[in-house]
Amino acid sequence: MKLLAFETSTEACSVAVWVDGHIVDRHEIAPRRHAECALPWAEALLAEAGIARAQLDAVAVGRGPGAFTGVRLGVALAQGVALALDLPVVPVSTLAALALAAGVPEAGEGGEHDGVRQVLAVIDARMHEVYAGRFALTADSASGVVVARALGAETVASPSILALPESGVWHAAGSGLGAEAGVLQARTTAQPGLHWASLQPDALPRAADLARLAVAAFARGETVAPERLEPAYLRDKVALTLEEQVASRAAAAAR
Repeated sequence: MKLLAFETSTEACSVAVWVDGHIVDRHEIAPRRHAECALPWAEALLAEAGIARAQLDAVAVGRGPGAFTGVRLGVALAQGVALALDLPVVPVSTLAALALAAGVPEAGEGGEHDGVRQVLAVIDARMHEVYAGRFALTADSASGVVVARALGAETVASPSILALPESGVWHAAGSGLGAEAGVLQARTTAQPGLHWASLQPDALPRAADLARLAVAAFARGETVAPERLEPAYLRDKVALTLEEQVASRAAAAAR
């Protein structure tokens, strides 16, 4: 299996190539430079992996949620490459890829059971909200392939009211933990019966993790034709109105 993956939904630009279980990738914080970096990185990584574009089996992409411009760019990149090479696209949740920042456990490790790790992935959505998704991670240690099973629908909500798991051992990853002065991270300490094994507010989705998920998705037949690829925004509103910006600044000054 040979796969090229793009993840541009956040401030990080991330590209990876998977070749039969081996991954080469490049990942950098590159605000507003995704468009100029992604394709040259892809060419360089294909050369590093020792394969030609014609040898690829699929293109994978982080389909969102995330920054509107970044999500659109990733979708456009995947569509362009896949159309040019007549390849299918594997769309992968950006939140699912982010969840892999928590790692994948061995069976019974750290109070977790049967090799399953529960993760809350959260991305700062601006406008006083976060994108959030809950996932159960499992992995095949031999192949490196990972499965992230969604535990409910992905949502967008204020970090002060986002529903947290009720109990159990959990990990949390993503910029949403620090959104709105870290209100969500503060809430993780307040619920009896719920243990947070790790909190990673600086974690960002990586194309290498996206590629691991995409390989499993490809094997399940979860591909689309490039022209049918759709982004996942979770909300339609791009920015606050002028009045909302003024009210937001006033509320921040009052705190």
